[in-house]
Amino acid sequence: MQTNTVTPLSFTSPSKRKGRFVLSRLHSLAGLIPLGLFLIQHLMGNALAIQGSARFNEHVQFMTSLPFLLVLEIVFIALPLLYHAVYGIYLSFISTQNAHVYKYGRNISFVLQRVTGIITFIFVIYHVWALRIGPVLKGIEVDFQLVSEHLSNPFIFVFYLAGVLSTVYHFSNGISTALITWGITIGPASQNAIRKVCTVVCIVLAVVGVWSLISFVS
Repeated sequence: MQTNTVTPLSFTSPSKRKGRFVLSRLHSLAGLIPLGLFLIQHLMGNALAIQGSARFNEHVQFMTSLPFLLVLEIVFIALPLLYHAVYGIYLSFISTQNAHVYKYGRNISFVLQRVTGIITFIFVIYHVWALRIGPVLKGIEVDFQLVSEHLSNPFIFVFYLAGVLSTVYHFSNGISTALITWGITIGPASQNAIRKVCTVVCIVLAVVGVWSLISFVS
């Protein structure tokens, strides 16, 4: 959700500036509403593994029995994710030259937002293939045991830890930058307050995500 970018606009036409304005806001909106809400729902669903395999399996069966599931996944997850990722990579390239204009703390979050965005994209592609598309092609049902066996590989487990933490940070930090992009938090006081709230959100989601992963292998 890397929307807080600074680029020289003096040599770009008004139409291009307007187009970038619209695309940037659609980019942040895609990260917050369909993708952000899905992330929270997905983390909460996986957290049911903490209550045991039966509870998690019930949740999986409920989700896979939803009508028009494939259409929902394509329209509200796959397409927004593709747009958010592609345009985010584009923003990374055009904004790298301006990273030095931020203060030290903001510069760190600026870089981390882009790094975690790339890690998140790679992680999501692998995760979708390994535990969504792959099982469907093989005719295998996704359940607690399958996820547990998948995460029993220590390298995959570490990869999932990095992926979950990157995704959570990218989303949480993206909330604050999106609010700036949309002109909701204008002054330093409101921006600092939102960053504190986003830090709490990041910690809570990270704990839920890591605890869920541990539950599958413990």
